[in-house]
Amino acid sequence: MEVLPEALQHLRGQVAIVTGASRGIGRAVALALATEGAKVVVNYASSGEAAEKLVAEIAAAGGEAIALQADVSQLEQVEALVEATMQQWGRIDVLVNNAGITRDTLLLRMKTEDWQAVINLNLTGVFFCTRAVSKVMLKQRSGRIVNITSVAGLMGNPGQANYSAAKAGVIGFTKTVAKELASRGITVNAVAPGFIATDMTHDLKAEGILQFIPLGRYGQPEEVAGLIRFLAADPAAAYITGQVMNVDGGMVMA
Repeated sequence: MEVLPEALQHLRGQVAIVTGASRGIGRAVALALATEGAKVVVNYASSGEAAEKLVAEIAAAGGEAIALQADVSQLEQVEALVEATMQQWGRIDVLVNNAGITRDTLLLRMKTEDWQAVINLNLTGVFFCTRAVSKVMLKQRSGRIVNITSVAGLMGNPGQANYSAAKAGVIGFTKTVAKELASRGITVNAVAPGFIATDMTHDLKAEGILQFIPLGRYGQPEEVAGLIRFLAADPAAAYITGQVMNVDGGMVMA
């Protein structure tokens, strides 16, 4: 973890919650925000060992972080997550809604429980976390929220009716909440990754996918985290809200 000079740590003294932060994009985001001086809440659902390892890595580099377990599809657990954060640090300045799952299969084979599980975590979880954290940010009259959507929410993807629907919902949710919270100095944006090299894409057949990516490769979690860090931390992003930004190697250009 590369530590920025204090003068460049735009989140110094601020607190960030990153959901699903123990691995993949969430892990890269937690590290990126920590380099900006943020005190980071590393949320996880089941990967406690990986979350604690990340906390130790941030601490070793001179940052501050805590690991907090919560399944963000469960309202009571989200409320406990926010309460524990407030008890620890007394404020919340950044929320990155990253936690997500896939349950891929074609529509006619999709079980109702697989549809519901993806909607519950990938969309309802974003709602639960944003609603809970926005109450804190409204009192502070400041805050930045970044929701992770997907190119699947923009263009659809066979075998991902549940995932695409959830991610499309995140886009509509982002734009609406951005309008509702703007008057209190809170920005709300969405980042739409394409095919990123994570556990989620590990088993996909790359040769069938790369032909649709103009840059001809998978993205790296750090490349997504770079945009999120800008939206969450950089003063230059203060006038950006309600936007959906792709990190997809050129897959979606409309």
